[in-house]
Amino acid sequence: MSKLFRSSVFTGSIAICLAAIMWGLDGIALTPHLFNLNISFVVFIVHFIPFVLMNLFLFREYKKLKQFTGKEILLLLLVALTGGAIGTMAIVRALFLVNFQDLSIVVLLQKLQPVFAIALAFIFLGEKMRKNFTLWASLAILAGYFMTFGFNTPNIGAGSKTALAAGYSVLAAFCFGSATVLSKGAIKRMSFYTATFFRYGFTTLIMLIIICLTGNLDEIQMVTPNNWIIILIISITVGSGAIFLYYFGLRKVPAMISTICELCYPLSAIVFDYLFNDKILSTVQWISAAVMLFAIIRLTLSPKVETEQQKAKF
Repeated sequence: MSKLFRSSVFTGSIAICLAAIMWGLDGIALTPHLFNLNISFVVFIVHFIPFVLMNLFLFREYKKLKQFTGKEILLLLLVALTGGAIGTMAIVRALFLVNFQDLSIVVLLQKLQPVFAIALAFIFLGEKMRKNFTLWASLAILAGYFMTFGFNTPNIGAGSKTALAAGYSVLAAFCFGSATVLSKGAIKRMSFYTATFFRYGFTTLIMLIIICLTGNLDEIQMVTPNNWIIILIISITVGSGAIFLYYFGLRKVPAMISTICELCYPLSAIVFDYLFNDKILSTVQWISAAVMLFAIIRLTLSPKVETEQQKAKF
């Protein structure tokens, strides 16, 4: 049994690491190459194509709509709005703003997501605030600041887009953290592939409404052959493919191991940024990134530690 468990954990860990690396590749080497397109259209198309592909083998999921409660549908819509629409538009905007500069910083700042998820879970779900949350959250945010700006004062004047890109990246982390909290209530009675299917479906619908209202539907005429190649790669691999891979692994490993495996995301982003763009973090940025990731680990692992301590008492 122990051997089977170890094999299952190993398989799950590899799946999560691969998914995280794929997301790192997307942020550095793929999405930035769609900079010639409107942001809302990009977000629409990278959700629309995977959703169409999902319909080929998950079309029976539509029957489950009748089984959903009004609250579950509302929560799925909110997950799609925050994590799918607003969050994705924010991070795409951040990647476009830096114009292939400081891409790894934009990706690293997304790791602030647990800070917002834990705080929102405390506010809206009534979950107990973890011990030393304020300490580790403050340290993570402070480290994120120094990772972005070093010892310099933020320059928000003309020609400097790093501060604005950092702001969008933090907004994305907030939205993704919100989606995590909302998902807890949405997926209690549904499988991970059901939740993923409807998240992509609702996000596609939301983004279709947005691009129709903003007049960006005709943006499809601006898509170049190279854009289509990038869009298809994102749709099949780092889009729906990575999400399914991630949830497959998440079912097999404890939360503590999952958290460590997910660090492949920012770490791979640093490597890809160097390989594709010849960019490397300064000493201050390296130290700040290490401190931020350490604080995030402490934030994320603290519930596991507290749970084990509570079990030991009974």
